[in-house]
Parts: sequence; C-alpha cells; structure tokens
Amino acid sequence: MPISLFLRGIGVLLAPIAMALALSGCGADLNEATMASGATVPTVATASLGAPPPQSAPSGAEQRKSAKLLREVRELEVKGTAAGGDGYRIGPQDVLEVSVYQAPDLTKSVQVAESGTINLPLVGDVRAGGVTARELEQDLKKRYGVRYLQNPQVTVFVREYNSQRVTVEGAVNSPGVYPYRGKMSLVQLIATSGGLKEVADGSEVMVFRTATGAREAARFDVDEIKAGRAPDPPVMQGDVVIVGTSAAKKIYNDIMKALPMVGMLATLL
Repeated sequence: MPISLFLRGIGVLLAPIAMALALSGCGADLNEATMASGATVPTVATASLGAPPPQSAPSGAEQRKSAKLLREVRELEVKGTAAGGDGYRIGPQDVLEVSVYQAPDLTKSVQVAESGTINLPLVGDVRAGGVTARELEQDLKKRYGVRYLQNPQVTVFVREYNSQRVTVEGAVNSPGVYPYRGKMSLVQLIATSGGLKEVADGSEVMVFRTATGAREAARFDVDEIKAGRAPDPPVMQGDVVIVGTSAAKKIYNDIMKALPMVGMLATLL
C-alpha cells in the first residue's frame, strides 16, 4: 500500500475526533462512572453553579434540591466555625491525645469506644462522640477543676481520624476513601485525591449525599470554581464524589497513545 494512501486513511479516521474535540460542550455520561462504583443514582439535581445552563433545562424541583444541598453544606461550615477549632466532630474509633498541663499521670492516648465515650483517670467515662476537640477540652477542664485541679489546662488532639470518611471516584489520579477531618472544600478533596486526570470533565462533578434519610445529589463545575466564577462548596462526612470523563478527551488520548505505532506501521509499508 502506498504511504500517501495510508496516511490519507489515517487523516480520515482522525477527522471525526478533531471535530469532537472542537465541540467542547459535550458532557460526560456519569452513569458509566456511577455503575462502576456500585452507587445507586437518585434523582439528580442538574443545576450547575456559575455555569451556563445545560441544553436540557432542569426542572424547578431539581433546582430547589441542588440549592438545598448547597445550603446544607454552607450551614455545616458555619456551625463548625462557631463550634471552634476545625469543626470536626469526634466519633467512634477515633484516637485522641489528651494532655493536662503539669499532670503527666492524667495525660494519655485513648480510642473512642463504639458508645462514643472515652475513659480517663479520675473522671471516668466521658462522652466524646459528636463534639469537637475544643468542646471536649472545655468539658474536661470543668470536670478536673471541680474536685481535683485548680485552673487545669487541658489539650485534646485528634491523632487518628477513623470515624468519618469521604469517597472520591471516577477520573481522578488517586480514587479512594479518605479521612474527613472537617472544613474541607470540594476542590481541596479533589486535590487530596491526586487531582483530575487528563480525560476528566471538570464540569461534570457529582456529589452524592445522604441527608435526613434521603439520598440526594448535585452537580458542580470544578472548572468554574477554579476560575473564581462559582463558590467552592464544603463537603460533609459520608459524601461520595464522582468525577465524570470527557468522551472527546478520552478518544483523543487513546489516539495520541496509538500514534507512535501508526508511524511505525507507515515506515514498514
């Protein structure tokens, strides 16, 4: 086969791909990523914050659901800030470092029991589940100050975050389950998972959440967030984030990987 004819055939094959890349408006189908993760897809709120509306406009109910989800995560961030510290709520299996200034016998490392309690010298069982480290410090300060110490200085540090997790799946470099340490935004979580892959579609990032017993979801445009045109929402413990894949980028990436082989074949013909 003449080389010119072979290269002309390659050009015909690449033309549709170039056209697909030019049409950057095509979105990734998250059904594939969701099915691969084993997650059950609920009725999805498709309102994309700060981005142009999709071709198929979401219904009023879907827009309200997406707005409700964002409002909930913002309320969580406010509550965490008001509580002091990083807002992280201690839970079962977390490991805490409790230290009392100038009282080495009262300083120890403890793991939170399934009941949410820890056992400490002199004061016995103390509820730690559901409170922040700063709140627990104040509680212990009162307990030790009532009968045992004068103006005790208590410090609580979370050494191991074991009770709360967030999951990142899809087109990220290091998908997996990560500890939730409180006050983490969507972009920060994606960065923790190694960032987006080359084939990722930043406009198709889904956040799945179970709130008040119902499974909810909302779509966010990470590209718009990074550009400063949309807010960066905080995530909650238990969230599942799925990053979609751009079909056009994936095809282009596959072709680019195959090009050295195409060139080798051309030299052999």
